[in-house]
Amino acid sequence: MNPIMQAAAFTEHQRQQREAFALTRLRDELLKHSIHVELRDNGSALMVHRPGGAGLPVWVFVGYGGAYYSWQSAEKRHPVSDLQGAAQVLADYVGR
Repeated sequence: MNPIMQAAAFTEHQRQQREAFALTRLRDELLKHSIHVELRDNGSALMVHRPGGAGLPVWVFVGYGGAYYSWQSAEKRHPVSDLQGAAQVLADYVGR
């Protein structure tokens, strides 16, 4: 692998790590709201379960260059910088 490819791979790895960390923080905050939530094995998404198992879970991703949590096909989003607000919006969205 040439140096440019190595740099690109390293940058991509860093982005994935930042996104996984942001999702881990959101998971921890949602647990405070007693919401059943799972971080996917590769850290790329958060699965937020609705109370009582009613309906499908909500998949949450980090998007828009790492600036927003997004869900519902990116129609819904909240800034990553507002962790508590994002958790509250998601709790309301899933019906908690």
